[in-house]
Amino acid sequence: MKSPARVLLAGVAAAATIGALAGCSAAGGDSGDGKTELRVATFPPGADAAAYEAFAAQEKQFEKANPDIDIIGVEYEWEGPTFAVQLAGGSLPDVFTVPFTDSKTLLENDQLMDVTDEVKALGYEDSFNPIILDGVKDSDGHIFGFPRQAYAMGLHYNRDLFEQAGLDPDQPPTTWDEVREYAKKISDATGKAGYAEMAINNTGGWQLTAQTVARGGRTQTDNGDGSAESTIDNDGTKAALQFLHDLKWEDDSFGSKVDLDWGTINQEFAAGNIGMYTSGSDVYTALVRDFGMDPSIYGLAVVPTEGDDPGTLGGGDIAVISPTVDDTTKAAAVKWIDWYYMQKLLNEDAAVQDAKTLNESDQAVGTPVLPVLSRELYEQSLEWIEPYINVPRDQMKPFTDAIWDQTPVGEPKKKTQEIYALLDTVVQTVLTDENADIDALLAQAQKDAQALLDK
Repeated sequence: MKSPARVLLAGVAAAATIGALAGCSAAGGDSGDGKTELRVATFPPGADAAAYEAFAAQEKQFEKANPDIDIIGVEYEWEGPTFAVQLAGGSLPDVFTVPFTDSKTLLENDQLMDVTDEVKALGYEDSFNPIILDGVKDSDGHIFGFPRQAYAMGLHYNRDLFEQAGLDPDQPPTTWDEVREYAKKISDATGKAGYAEMAINNTGGWQLTAQTVARGGRTQTDNGDGSAESTIDNDGTKAALQFLHDLKWEDDSFGSKVDLDWGTINQEFAAGNIGMYTSGSDVYTALVRDFGMDPSIYGLAVVPTEGDDPGTLGGGDIAVISPTVDDTTKAAAVKWIDWYYMQKLLNEDAAVQDAKTLNESDQAVGTPVLPVLSRELYEQSLEWIEPYINVPRDQMKPFTDAIWDQTPVGEPKKKTQEIYALLDTVVQTVLTDENADIDALLAQAQKDAQALLDK
């Protein structure tokens, strides 16, 4: 990428979700001057100019070290309903990221490049958390991507709306009953949504699963023989749906928008229209970079947990390579992934250079994540970059002080996105029909999910 304009020109029309030049191949190639042209994912549409400035600086650093590679940034945002179409159409970049939940399906369908030899040659295969690395391995142990970031679910809240409602922003709610109480106070005092939740584009099912786990339930169990059982109809999921019903229909504190997804709920929160919502702990970066949030309003706490076996849903994404690229482009892609994503997790010089570059471009440094490597390496990296950390970590202490005490729970492994889509309908029904029969909805959802799992 040579300028923000170049990235924008690489994007599709505004209606597209995942940015890639319309009609261009994702297979890389020769740039015309003997260099290998490599198209790499950058940011979602709407990212601020400073983000592109930081990327341009990093691109320049990489190309100086690799003068035979020409990096072209491509706007990119993963969304479940459109990703498969983009992948089948060959319009994705050469290097892009996908959620952990998609990796198994993609590698089983031969839609990811095998990078086993490359990961082993780089020498840090054994540094990965083995549970996370297993998510990008097939049954023969071949590796199909680089786990590059993980998160735990967090409760994001607006400190300014808390103060307007007479609440202490340094004392966020620690139970679901308190979340409901705080949401009502915020809504009554400000007229804004005290609490909101995603409900479309597979995000409704994602968040319902997160709420279920936080209440001690699970939506799927692994039978250990390659099959899985749907367990959607459980007390935790029922409590999560009843919570949404009560906020919407009894307290009138949910707000009027019931069709939000990851992008639109972030936009609404950044604009100051939502008091609280749940999402991955790493979303602060996008809130500032892509949605223009004022950092002073931001607060982050752990998701409340209750029940007999509560946990905190985790997730993350992996950097992958299109299976259509040639060997030269693949080699360039591995160099980029190692340099851009991985070395800052492993190497002090790389970590400092990355943090310094981002800091100088006013990009977020130090957003809370979970380590894809060891906790020790993660905490060491925070020490390396401490002079450049610029996120308001004091406003995130209710999360960073407590997250290690919560039990991490991975997302369901089988038919994940299809079942999330199925659960979207359940969430939407509860939010649009005051008399929705939650028991009947859960019984039908469990039956439908099992049918998907049995295919």
